Amino acid sequence: MAASDAPTVTSDSVSPAARRRVSARVGGIAESATLAVDAKAKALKAAGRPVIGFGAGEPDFPTPAPIVEAATAACAEARNHRYTPAAGLPELREAVAAKTARDTGYQVKPSQVLITNGGKQAVYQAFATIVDPGDEVLLPAPYWTTYPEAIGLAGGVPVEVQSDETTGYLVTVEQLEAARTPKTKVLLFCSPSNPTGAVYSREQVEAIGRWAVEHGIWVITDEIYEHLTYDGAEAVSLPVVVPELADTCIVVNGVAKTYAMTGWRVGWLIGPADVIKAASNYQSHLTSNVCNVAQRAALAAVSGSLDAVADMRAAFDRRRQTIVKMLSEIPGVNCPTPQGAFYVYPSVKGLLGKEIRGVRANTSVELAALVLEHAEVAVVPGEAFGTPGYFRLSYALGDEDLVTGVTRMAELLREAK
Repeated sequence: MAASDAPTVTSDSVSPAARRRVSARVGGIAESATLAVDAKAKALKAAGRPVIGFGAGEPDFPTPAPIVEAATAACAEARNHRYTPAAGLPELREAVAAKTARDTGYQVKPSQVLITNGGKQAVYQAFATIVDPGDEVLLPAPYWTTYPEAIGLAGGVPVEVQSDETTGYLVTVEQLEAARTPKTKVLLFCSPSNPTGAVYSREQVEAIGRWAVEHGIWVITDEIYEHLTYDGAEAVSLPVVVPELADTCIVVNGVAKTYAMTGWRVGWLIGPADVIKAASNYQSHLTSNVCNVAQRAALAAVSGSLDAVADMRAAFDRRRQTIVKMLSEIPGVNCPTPQGAFYVYPSVKGLLGKEIRGVRANTSVELAALVLEHAEVAVVPGEAFGTPGYFRLSYALGDEDLVTGVTRMAELLREAK
């Protein structure tokens, strides 16, 4: 048959399934907004522009030397050159159980611990293990940008429960109850919070935990910022305050924030033994074991002292006070003082619709773009966290860059009229 005689294939004659190159499940995932902002800031900086980035949530400190030394030694050990149990090195699972008891008072067995490739994998596997298609997950907003994507990938339906600066970015039992339906399966709980730095009091944690028990609702609680609290605030673990919740609670944690180990990619799940076994089976097909060298480093971290985190916390506290004071002096900006993590979440609603350098930014996305272009400062707009009209700024960067960056941004935003 000549080429001219070949049948013509048009888009109308191809089935929708054949036309789709990327699955609807994966194609519907939004890029991580925080990582996207960080990547753009680094690209502009590499191109010669003096951009200061407040986007990425990672400590600017090096991983403590004893942890790095443990990893270096592990590289030379032949046992680390081979496959190891998918659920994690037995000694690391045991050490995480011991660390959890030490730091929070939550007593668990090593069999209740699953070591994952970072906290993000722990979050996704928690949802994937207990959520069925159509199950609803209550998601307090502002929320970390990965939560709704992980819920959706697991087949769940995120149900946002809104809070704002007037309530200290905390949701109440009454709000949760109003959002509850017969399809509600899980509550996502995060304290200290990313992106707001809000910390729930012991009384609030207990009330939420008892409500969850009363209604048979699972809780996935993210405790990754447990050691970063200020002004006497306390990071309280839900299953400790409400022991009856332990059988329907999954704790997510990792070494990233406490030990400045974001790039090492070691996190974990803690939960009922049957759930952890199921999640381990899943991981055996998904990734198998976490990198053994990283696991050995994590073992040194969780088995060691918390001296390094105490030093980091002191630096973060100093920066926290500086950034809150500077942002609060900008007309149109309302910046609550966070009690945990290393983020501020100011409202910029008072600046929307005003003219700056001939442009009217009507959304926080547009305002963030304006700040990046004219002040060369990268921030993450509130749309990424489910609450338009806000910025998230990480103060996990050097003191000098922090002051320079906020000063630049303030000078630009004061032009608003």
